[in-house]
Amino acid sequence: MPQYDYDLFVLGAGSGGTRASRVAAAHGARVAVAEEYRVGGTCVIRGCVPKKLLVYGAHFAEDLRDAKHFGWDVPSPCSFSWSTLRDNVMAEVDRINGAYTQTLNNNHVDIIPQRAVVTGPNTVRLADGTEKTAERILVAVGAHPAIPECPGHEHGITSNEVFDLPELPRRILIAGGGYIANEFAGIFHQFGSHVILANRSQELLRGYDAQIRDRLLQISTMKGIEFRFDAAFRGIDKGEDGCLTVHLANHEPVVVDCVLFATGRRPNTEGLGLADAGVELDELGAVKVDGENRSTCPSIYAIGDVTNRIQLTPVAIREGQAFADTVYGNKPTTVDYGCVPAAVFSHPPLAGVGMTEAEARQKLGSVKVYSSDFRPMKNVLAGRNERALYKMVCDGDTDRVVGIHMIGPDVPEIIQACAVAVKAGLTKADFDATVALHPSMAEELVLMR
Repeated sequence: MPQYDYDLFVLGAGSGGTRASRVAAAHGARVAVAEEYRVGGTCVIRGCVPKKLLVYGAHFAEDLRDAKHFGWDVPSPCSFSWSTLRDNVMAEVDRINGAYTQTLNNNHVDIIPQRAVVTGPNTVRLADGTEKTAERILVAVGAHPAIPECPGHEHGITSNEVFDLPELPRRILIAGGGYIANEFAGIFHQFGSHVILANRSQELLRGYDAQIRDRLLQISTMKGIEFRFDAAFRGIDKGEDGCLTVHLANHEPVVVDCVLFATGRRPNTEGLGLADAGVELDELGAVKVDGENRSTCPSIYAIGDVTNRIQLTPVAIREGQAFADTVYGNKPTTVDYGCVPAAVFSHPPLAGVGMTEAEARQKLGSVKVYSSDFRPMKNVLAGRNERALYKMVCDGDTDRVVGIHMIGPDVPEIIQACAVAVKAGLTKADFDATVALHPSMAEELVLMR
């Protein structure tokens, strides 16, 4: 008889946990996955997927205004139904949730719709009190939105609740300076809300190239989004009329209808019992793992946002695949965290891969930077003064392209191919030798001087 109930017990059925479960089961392992909310995790249920659908919806605001320049007779103003978009987005989330569930079922993975906590190196306890044993445990429980500790913080919402808003706020204050804050700032602005973005520091989108993020700040300000910097939260008061008065350091109080906290994410390890099993956590509560995703307890592994390495869905999926292939597929695999592309679906979007100019100058010393600052053809005919900016950062000694950074229409779609080029170690001469695809925005990549 088997010594354990399962070969692998996975905590969390998000993108990473689902991939690890499916692949491990395909390799012949007996697998169970416990999910206390819905199969699909943050990305599918309350993150990347529904947010990107809102981004698509928001883009119609500008497209419809521009359409008249292209000969279309579009009423001005056009009416917008938040409830229609919201409900259609949630219906698509339900569809994908069903697809993820079906994938696990097809691979004979036992789905346990309960919270599970670790009670030992090989045991977990479910919410109903039953215990399960497994030769290995994989922690893939992700992260949750961090909320500032200030009086009245309970009056705000996070990205978990934003998709369920009963109506659009007329005025919204978004706290944070990262990608979630800037994406929702663009979304709500295009839907007609007055948006104020409050950041506790003076820097937006830390980690992205300085010129690119400065361009986003310039464009966003021109569009009417307000910014408050050095604006740590002091408190939120809720009036009898439901309005929220937000008190910020170094600024006058702001009255809004909604406060959205986008102030970072923290690993979901609290109350999970990991310390009792000998799993070491870092100062933020993330599981410490080695290159093979193994924790300090030999039978317990962790992947995805709960490890706080790179909080991106494709990275979690790669880690889940690598874990399953290594442990159950006799195919030792490690994840290469170099040249991971990233995008911010702001208005306009920005994207980058590789070293920023500042990073390259610090690490390489000799650096050459090429750029193209241009007005996309569509914007010209539409009478829109919004400009795109592409940057290529090269090693000054070898001509190798070490980073590409962009802001403008469709750049997230373009950066994926750029990531292949940067990871392959192509040179500026390789780009120059490639014939341009005209007319396109992407042709600027091979024309930069």
